[in-house]
Amino acid sequence: MPHLPVFRRPPLCPNPRCDSRAGSSPWRYKKKGFYLRDHAPHRVQRYRCHHCGRNFSAQTFQTTYWLRQAGLLEPIFHRLLSCSALRQIARELGVSHSTVQRLSERLGRHCLLLHETLRPMTAPTEPLVLDGLRSFEHSQYWPMDLNLLVGPSHYVYGFNEAELRRSGTMRPAQRARRRELEEKYGRPDPQATKKRVRELVERVVPKGSFALIRSDEHQSYPRALKTIPGRRFEHETISSKVSRTTRNPLFPANHADLLLRHCSANHKRETIAFSKRRQGALYRLAIWTVWKNYVKSRSENRRDAPPAQRLGIIRRAWTVGRVLSERLFPERVGISGWVSRCYFGRIRTRAIEGCVVHAARYAV
Repeated sequence: MPHLPVFRRPPLCPNPRCDSRAGSSPWRYKKKGFYLRDHAPHRVQRYRCHHCGRNFSAQTFQTTYWLRQAGLLEPIFHRLLSCSALRQIARELGVSHSTVQRLSERLGRHCLLLHETLRPMTAPTEPLVLDGLRSFEHSQYWPMDLNLLVGPSHYVYGFNEAELRRSGTMRPAQRARRRELEEKYGRPDPQATKKRVRELVERVVPKGSFALIRSDEHQSYPRALKTIPGRRFEHETISSKVSRTTRNPLFPANHADLLLRHCSANHKRETIAFSKRRQGALYRLAIWTVWKNYVKSRSENRRDAPPAQRLGIIRRAWTVGRVLSERLFPERVGISGWVSRCYFGRIRTRAIEGCVVHAARYAV
């Protein structure tokens, strides 16, 4: 069963280019005094790496590293799942909305690594329900699908996004505006859904394994599954017109979509709190995924076990404090592909030319 280590001593040099990462000799460090601060822990131990000379402290391995107000992470975590917009959270906490945005991105990166650390890496033991939640970024001229793979246990195995072209009924002025935007920024890839579904299923279902996948009658889903090598699939399709009750085989995904819209202000219909960047929507989706899998009980009335506990991934339900108890490093988790691009903020929004990526030297 996967678990997170508890650091009783510095586990590694935080410098990803340190020679101690590749060498076979034990990592050596030494204590180098301490520093005092106003809030707990009031005394923080300093260290120095013998291999690269990098100075660091015990605070380096906490999720609150380099934060002036360490008590903001947990309240922002809760409020992002309480259908609050960034400026509402900022007014309540008495900080700038840009502060809330930066901390929400930090929480999203942390939750992305946490989910990749804990999710099952073996063949799924239950059927997988594939579905896409329709939303948009920047404006309604740039729709997107948030693709989810959910099991009957209500565990969310993975997610990604697919950029779409605006469709449906439009007035002549709206069609002209869409044509103008596409001439300026380019047209979304018509094969985006097929490519993203393939990436998602490849990431969740390991090579040499079998998976039963249920979905609606979206034409891109079977096309994507046929292009995935080294796996065996059984694909069941259910009409989206079937009543969305608990007896519907697609209920786990339908329930996840409902809960995601209920908890996230950026996916409400006719809202001004929509995500300006696709990357921001993915960070918030990572927070929601960790909360739903490891913190939230499956039933609010029965207060039963969360999905991860039902699958044996964790022993008992986690608290938000447990989720934020220690810092995770991307090079140690070993992310790659789409997950790496998402972590470092490289999912671009066409209508925003100056999208800032996460390229901090030390605070990765």
